[in-house]
Amino acid sequence: MASTLKTLPRLLRQATRTTTPTIVSSRTVPRLSILQSTSHIPQFQNALTNNTNRTFSTTSLRTRAKTMGQLRARNSTGPFSWKAALLFVVTGAGMIVYFQVEKERLARKRIAEMSKGVGRPKVGGPFMLKDLEGREFTAEDLKGKYSFVYFGFTHCPDICPDELDKMAEIIDKVNEATGDPSLFVPVFITCDPVRDTPEVLREYLKEFHPKIIGLTGTYDQVKHVCKMYRVYFSTPRDVKPGEDYLVDHSIYFYLMDPENDFVECIGRQDTPESASKVILEHINDWKREGRSLTGGQ
Repeated sequence: MASTLKTLPRLLRQATRTTTPTIVSSRTVPRLSILQSTSHIPQFQNALTNNTNRTFSTTSLRTRAKTMGQLRARNSTGPFSWKAALLFVVTGAGMIVYFQVEKERLARKRIAEMSKGVGRPKVGGPFMLKDLEGREFTAEDLKGKYSFVYFGFTHCPDICPDELDKMAEIIDKVNEATGDPSLFVPVFITCDPVRDTPEVLREYLKEFHPKIIGLTGTYDQVKHVCKMYRVYFSTPRDVKPGEDYLVDHSIYFYLMDPENDFVECIGRQDTPESASKVILEHINDWKREGRSLTGGQ
């Protein structure tokens, strides 16, 4: 036993001298050398073996701390972030606008349907007139597009020119907005067929807008179409050549849909801007419902 104790310091110094030069290059070699040199000392061997199995790492601690910091930062804002709040506000505003537009559309549709209801006078209907080229023109020629019908006469001193100026502005605004001039057809029907011949109407209407379709016919044909549109008509029947007389009529524009049904009445109180807005709303409603519009004029 005494000899073993004397040998122990020497063995330790030997192990130290053996392993010191290799500490920088390897951590496993010194531990193995010590174990081999002290294999005959069980307590010392067990202690070194336990140390070799013990590992130290700071990476997992740093990762864990970083992750917990992120969680705390995220949880400090609550269940909603600024992005979620912005999305909520934008979605809510979009829904409000959508329901408002849909409400107005349904109101316009309800008014249009009421004009077709039982017991109400129908505005519009079949007629037969002639255009400025002498060709037959009927209500069927207006189907497939929105028509804008006005009744007047060329000898009107002030009202008709003012309303036709407004009509010209409406035509330009609607055509620019739709991008298709054939979807909106402006029509001028004379209430004075004796004096408003095709030649007179052609010269008169070209001063306002080239897209306006002028229509005329016999006295009975004009009286019939005025009755279809519920237009007041006071032109005398039997007029002698050169005789002067007065003409009175209703002052309205009649907006008809592609099925030739009445949908809106534009009066003198309407401006070109307000009238164009109403017309475009009806055109867009028709398109939104998936129904087609056809040109041709």
